[in-house]
Amino acid sequence: MPKPVRPSCASKSEIDRTGSVVSVRGSVVDILFRRSLPAVNHALRAGSERQVIIEVVAHQSEDTVRGIALTPTQGLFRGAPAIDTGQPLRVPVGRRLLGRMLNVFGDPIDGGGHFEDEEWRSIHQPPLSLAQRSAKMEIFETGIKAIDLLSPLERGGKAGMFGGAGVGKTVVIAELIHNVAGRYRGVSLFCGIGERCREAEETYREMRESGVLERAVLVFGQMNEAPGARFRVGHAALTIAEHFRDNEKQDVLLLIDNIFRFIQAGTEVSGLMGRIPSRVGYQPTLATELAELEERISSSLSAAITSVQAVYVPADDLTDPSASHTFSHLSASVVLSRKRAAQGFYPAIDPLASNSKMLNPSVVGERHYHVAQAVRRTLAEYEELKDIIAMLGLEELAEADRRTVNRARRLERFLTQPFYTTERFTGQAGRSVTLDATLEGCEFILRDDYADMPENALYMIGPVGEARGNATKGGV
Repeated sequence: MPKPVRPSCASKSEIDRTGSVVSVRGSVVDILFRRSLPAVNHALRAGSERQVIIEVVAHQSEDTVRGIALTPTQGLFRGAPAIDTGQPLRVPVGRRLLGRMLNVFGDPIDGGGHFEDEEWRSIHQPPLSLAQRSAKMEIFETGIKAIDLLSPLERGGKAGMFGGAGVGKTVVIAELIHNVAGRYRGVSLFCGIGERCREAEETYREMRESGVLERAVLVFGQMNEAPGARFRVGHAALTIAEHFRDNEKQDVLLLIDNIFRFIQAGTEVSGLMGRIPSRVGYQPTLATELAELEERISSSLSAAITSVQAVYVPADDLTDPSASHTFSHLSASVVLSRKRAAQGFYPAIDPLASNSKMLNPSVVGERHYHVAQAVRRTLAEYEELKDIIAMLGLEELAEADRRTVNRARRLERFLTQPFYTTERFTGQAGRSVTLDATLEGCEFILRDDYADMPENALYMIGPVGEARGNATKGGV
């Protein structure tokens, strides 16, 4: 009888890390490990060909773990082998990613070659300590009049684009890519959470055509993927961004579309785990999960991660837990209004609901602060007068109120702007406007320098000087 072969150290180690599937319920998989229990957040590979990737989310007992499958579980059966990889999910990092598009597992989805044998990093990283963070406050100019004037973004801060379906969040994000990435000295990183495949393809093509792709990285978790995969896309993108900030010492512009889908994926994972829902059906761990992601976005002493996030607002309700929890992490909030979109004011930014902690005279300067306050006050007074105008007509207002209405209507139109990313739909050339030009235009309108000019001459223009040409041609 032949002598049994003694396993080598490598094979013995693999035996210690091998378990068997106990149950499969959709994306929830329980796995029995008789020797060594994997740690929470470790990645497992299950199935006869190790084709199913599972992330450990809980220890059920002293020998059983519960995981969420990040890939389809089709073909997985009770008793199937599963092996602990001994580490969390990892993604490739470094300059080799520039110009590439990849998924949450670090696999390319642009048809290019794989990222082999170079540095990979765990997607679970701690945020910077307070001692390592920069407290310097700087403005991040975008070239979009309404944002730069009323809700200026912070370099190294987090800005949210809030709005319901179809009000233009993705369009504003695309315009930011065009305006900022083209003249941006750092790296642009686009993170698509729960994206439609059409949106992913369009974003990739537009960035390539505008010449910014070679300084950009795209990370996507698409809508048809498992909720566990969609839930980890943001962490994967942040890991790549942190490498550029900490190792390459480069500023990073991180664009996330859509943070609500991150929360939604977390809700699905929580439901799969059988947790009792919290308010409006959201997961009880909503605040913690969102904070784990958002607190990693920060400035170090040598470079910064500046984030702009689209936030879908269910039923246009800003008190929804997903929106209200996101608000608390942001330095600037840009609210897109369905009412303004219906009136044809694009971008459909609500000037009264949008705000920024940067709009402070010590940060933006006295001129910018006073112009923004005057614009907001004029628009607020006009909003209060609308009911009276609807009932009695404009002629019944006092002379001072009529002047306020005149200024407000011209300011509303001046704060519209043609976008480069919508040129092929509107046939109108895009405009990027400097902050100085925006302030100058608002000052002219507030001084009534354009009171005798048709309102439509100020609609969909760049700097205020273009209104003269429109008026000469008979308006827009």
